[in-house]
Amino acid sequence: MLETLRYAQGDNNLDTVKIVEDNQPTVKNGKDFMSDFTHYKQEVVNTCHTLLERGYLKATEGNISTRVKGENAFAITPSSYDYAKMKVDDICILDYETKPIESKMKPSIESGMHAGAYQTRADVHAIIHTHQPYASALALIKMPIPALFDEQVRFLGRGVDIIPYAPSGTSFLKNAVKSKINNGNNAYILQNHGVLVFGGTIEQAIHNMALLEKCALTYLLALLTEKKISKIPFPIREIMFAKLREDEKKFSELN
Repeated sequence: MLETLRYAQGDNNLDTVKIVEDNQPTVKNGKDFMSDFTHYKQEVVNTCHTLLERGYLKATEGNISTRVKGENAFAITPSSYDYAKMKVDDICILDYETKPIESKMKPSIESGMHAGAYQTRADVHAIIHTHQPYASALALIKMPIPALFDEQVRFLGRGVDIIPYAPSGTSFLKNAVKSKINNGNNAYILQNHGVLVFGGTIEQAIHNMALLEKCALTYLLALLTEKKISKIPFPIREIMFAKLREDEKKFSELN
């Protein structure tokens, strides 16, 4: 007896993706097809709950993804779904053309932006996009963050650049992101939108997101003094950035 395994694409449009015979799970590359993506889905759910508890996510805003190792695919949060209710089965698996591989819900409208980042940066294995308030305040005044702290450069890069405004969920935003992220930095401010943070692991992405918000708050407070803001010395900046680039080279080799 043949059974058809299907996934939902959009509104109840079901496409056949695999065939299961005699109720046996399909094998893909020697592995159980149905369990291939569980680890990645669980990582995304855990991250959603962590960031919700820490106050970086609110209700349904923002999106989180992680690269699927050995596949041209990634796991990403669904569109407009409460993070407090999110479960493993709610997470979508997409290819880099944002076509569903395994998905019961509509994927985030920013899936194209995530796909573009994974295609452009081999070292990126996790992406967090939030609307966290202090960095988002800088997004409204188009204020990039210079190299203020050693730790900042070591994990976020030489500076936090502004990516010019483009409407959410569009190819314009995807292309704007792709054009700016080849400099090796791990944090960016999206003009009039929010932030985009990368990591070689999901844990590193969480760390980088929190570090970005600390730097944004500190920088805003310093700007209020109207005094000259000091930056770390150029040689130190380059030493710290070189260490980051070494890490990125290692993560690039994990794909």
